[in-house]
Amino acid sequence: MNTTPLTLEYGPQFRVPIMTDEIPDRPLKAGELAQRAGVSKDTLRFYERQGLLPRPERTAKNYRAYPPETVARVLWIRKVLAAGFTVEELARILAERDRGGVPCRKVRDLGAAKHAGLEERIRELQASRDNLRELLEDWDRRLDEVGPDRRAGLLDALAARP
Repeated sequence: MNTTPLTLEYGPQFRVPIMTDEIPDRPLKAGELAQRAGVSKDTLRFYERQGLLPRPERTAKNYRAYPPETVARVLWIRKVLAAGFTVEELARILAERDRGGVPCRKVRDLGAAKHAGLEERIRELQASRDNLRELLEDWDRRLDEVGPDRRAGLLDALAARP
C-alpha cells in the first residue's frame, strides 16, 4: 500500500491561497473557491470524488455552487495532508466521522506511525549523508594522487563499494 501523501498542489506550480477576511454570504463557484483556497478546480473535483468534500449543489446553469464555509474546509484538508496524512486515510477518517464514529484514536495512531516513519527516514538520511561524506573524502584522496590531468576512476570506485 502506498503511504506517500498525495497533495495535488505541491511543486513548482504550488499556489499561495488568496484569502480575504471577508467570506461572501452567497454560494461560491468552483473558480472562486479554488482561488480563495489556493487550489485548482481539478483539486476540488478530486476532493469531491475522494469524499473529502461533499458534492456541491448545482446552479440552474449546472455550475457547482459551494457553501462559503467550504473555503475553511479546503484549507483544513490541505493542512491535514501537509501534516503527512494521505487522501485515502483522510477519506476513511471522515467517512467514519460522518457515520457518527469517533476516529480520534485512529488519527492518533496514524500520527504516531507517521512520526516513527519519519524517524526511520531521518536515520536513513543520516546514514546516507555519512556514506557520502566518506565517499567524498575517498574521491579527494584519489584526485590528489592522480593529479589534475588524469582520470581518478571516481564512479568506478563508487560502483566497487560494498
